[in-house]
Amino acid sequence: MSQIQLFPTEPETPEGFVYKPEVISHQEEQELVREIEQLKFAAVKMHDVVAKRRVAHFGRSYEYQTAALSSAPPMPEFLVSLRQRVAEFAARDPEEFAEVLVTDYPPGAPIGWHRDAPGFDIIVGVSLLSECTMKFRPWPVEKLPSKRSKPLHQILEPRSAYILRGPSRNRWQHHIPAGKERRLSITFRTLRLGRD
Repeated sequence: MSQIQLFPTEPETPEGFVYKPEVISHQEEQELVREIEQLKFAAVKMHDVVAKRRVAHFGRSYEYQTAALSSAPPMPEFLVSLRQRVAEFAARDPEEFAEVLVTDYPPGAPIGWHRDAPGFDIIVGVSLLSECTMKFRPWPVEKLPSKRSKPLHQILEPRSAYILRGPSRNRWQHHIPAGKERRLSITFRTLRLGRD
């Protein structure tokens, strides 16, 4: 038996997480960035603290303190073809992605440990401009094996996409440490059954 068989390594990402590099071309990325620069962004405020990142919600919005869903402006036309691509990647109907969140992370802007709002189901994110590291830890936190256990992780490259579904969506938290360069993300979400 080889050493690998005797001492199997742990997976780098949770079950249900799927990663795909180069989902869009460099030219498509540039076109998306040009359109995103025209959006009206809002601040993210949680527990009376304003986060460093800015957001724009379409289709649905949610309250960051309560996770309650509400209506938002319709998805801009420039995101329609990207939603089609994301739907093919996730093997879903494009219309199922009822919410789109565009996030602008300036240098030094992290996003803390969290699970996405419970009203959403499948999450597909597309990264633009710079890479980051997405980290994962089991949820609930008190079930962590030990304080010495390292979080799982995945580098998210520019123009890549990821899917969170199943255990990676429901039984793990994720977070992205502060980066040195500006990063944009476009996150598409389906609604859980019974939510409209």
